[in-house]
Amino acid sequence: MNQPELPPDGRPVDVYLDLLRIRMASKDYELLLSVVRPVLQAIDEHQLPALDFALEDAQEDGLPQEIRDEAALVIATAVTGRLDNKVVELHVDDTGPVRVVTDADTAADPERLGEIADYIRERRQTDEELRGIAEVSNLPTDL
Repeated sequence: MNQPELPPDGRPVDVYLDLLRIRMASKDYELLLSVVRPVLQAIDEHQLPALDFALEDAQEDGLPQEIRDEAALVIATAVTGRLDNKVVELHVDDTGPVRVVTDADTAADPERLGEIADYIRERRQTDEELRGIAEVSNLPTDL
């Protein structure tokens, strides 16, 4: 969907939410809204650093994967203004798959997905090294 196809004064995230409301069962849609509403509010208030909590908390609450994926897509749409975001699953190491949101072109490009997986591996390795340094230094290790 291109920008001109959007209704006047319509934000892409509002269009996407309208499509989800039509497509999803009411109960699932309400559950989705309960997850994304605080994040969308934070985005509207330009408080982007607070965005990490929503999907991590949702995972702990046993939120179905489909709802988590849709929540990630709603948030990505709000941040990027794009309606072509995709959730892709990358296998980066022995800990299991990692789900990331990216644009449709990147999702279809195996070379680019490999670069993203490499970045995630490097980031995890750096995080583990920092945790080790923090532990030895008697500092908090919850990076």
